[in-house]
Amino acid sequence: METPHSDLPIATRETAAIHLVRQVPTGSPDETVTSVLARLPGNNFDYADTIYVIDRTNTLIGMVPLPRLLAAAPHHCLRDILRRPFPTAYAETDQETVASRAIVNGLAAVPVVDEQQRLLGVVPPQALLEILRHEHIEDLNRFTGIRHYNLQARTAMESSPIRRARDRLPWLLVGLMGSMLATYVMTRFEHALQSQVMIAFFVPGLVYLADAVGTQTEAIAVRGLSLSDAPVGTMIAGELRTGLIIGLTLGALTFPVVWLIFGDVRLALAVSLALLAAGSVATSIGFLFPWTFFRLGKDPAFGSGPLATIFQNVLTLVVYYFTVSLIVL
Repeated sequence: METPHSDLPIATRETAAIHLVRQVPTGSPDETVTSVLARLPGNNFDYADTIYVIDRTNTLIGMVPLPRLLAAAPHHCLRDILRRPFPTAYAETDQETVASRAIVNGLAAVPVVDEQQRLLGVVPPQALLEILRHEHIEDLNRFTGIRHYNLQARTAMESSPIRRARDRLPWLLVGLMGSMLATYVMTRFEHALQSQVMIAFFVPGLVYLADAVGTQTEAIAVRGLSLSDAPVGTMIAGELRTGLIIGLTLGALTFPVVWLIFGDVRLALAVSLALLAAGSVATSIGFLFPWTFFRLGKDPAFGSGPLATIFQNVLTLVVYYFTVSLIVL
């Protein structure tokens, strides 16, 4: 009584195909209750609590739960006692959807059919329980911002010190080279720094705020990649708008303070514009680096921080000194 149709699709992870069993009791619509009961003993079924009624082409017509079969008169045909309509799933149906259909329709097992409604097999009760358990744990992990089955995260915390250093040092070396680039950028503005020392006073604050905005975004992005399935374009656009709001706010708050303390409206304008640019860009950089590492299958925690930090710092310095050159000098 194995389902005769053999054109099973390749089982895909987290779909009905990976869970279905094929050894299930079947019967034709015109077969009597007595005939079906006589055929049941001696078969090694994977699931036998329901009789699946099929026609000559193996098309699923209905289902007869075993209690209903036992309660029916011996001379009744299966077509007289079958359940219809009935929920089904395709082989490629997501496993969570399969389990949901079983719960909503009060089924212990869900039949799996192809596009022609031919019976492929059944997702049995033990598989449904395992699906519910798996999805429950996955949802809990997503709610807490933990990527399910994240071996990289465990390795990062539990591996040997040498392995940890080997994973982290390459990205820090890239950051070291970036810091040398930042130093070079400052040397290119040596004349400006000598002519107006006040320009240098704001470098630490600008670099810190750009780094703080970027780091904040990175932390949100690393957690958000486990929670959101939104298109990357939508997320980048959202971060750009968020950064613009942050930059405008920081710039607007800084402008009057710098003007009052240093008495130079042009310097205040340059610092405010640099903050606007830094805040606007830092959010996008803070999102793009973790996302890129995530898409490449790498742990965002290793490289996104050092690379994003140095990129933000260099960009902030370039924007600040360029703005100062245009407005102040």
